[in-house]
Amino acid sequence: MTPEKANAILAEADEIIPAVEVNLAVRRMAGEIRVALKDKHPLLLSVMGGAVVITGQILPLLHFPLEFDTIHATRYGAETTGGELTWKLKPGENVSGRTVLILDDILDAGETLAAIRDMVMQLGAKEVFTAVFADKNIGEAKPIKADFVGVTLPNRFVFGFGMDVDGAWRNLPSIYALKDQ
Repeated sequence: MTPEKANAILAEADEIIPAVEVNLAVRRMAGEIRVALKDKHPLLLSVMGGAVVITGQILPLLHFPLEFDTIHATRYGAETTGGELTWKLKPGENVSGRTVLILDDILDAGETLAAIRDMVMQLGAKEVFTAVFADKNIGEAKPIKADFVGVTLPNRFVFGFGMDVDGAWRNLPSIYALKDQ
């Protein structure tokens, strides 16, 4: 995507969650995770690349010992609708016997997060918790419900705060939605 096209997309988009509300949601999520996991010495698995922003902001707020690792699974690539799950970096053997917290940017249809959870369980995790910054209200049942959610979003194509539009704008501090078609 060219910078001109990226700027045109942003100029036409609706800001649906301003940065101040994003920050409040991150702090609330961190508090909920602290209460639930502070005595469990969890392994936090950050789902790349969307969760990089939430991970960088939430880790310093989790005032308890934990281990950190990354995984990378996607159903989207450069598309706006999900396809077949592709593993770019699978969870390691370090999940065996552990309490695991999977942290992702958005729970859309839920298939990717459910597949990640299932893989972590197959690798022998003792228990698995899931956290997503955003849960999109798609109006239908999902195969997984996140244990910790920052914000609920309308069923629109969203970007910012880790979520991208055609590879651009993960770095925005607010959340935007494309104009309804």
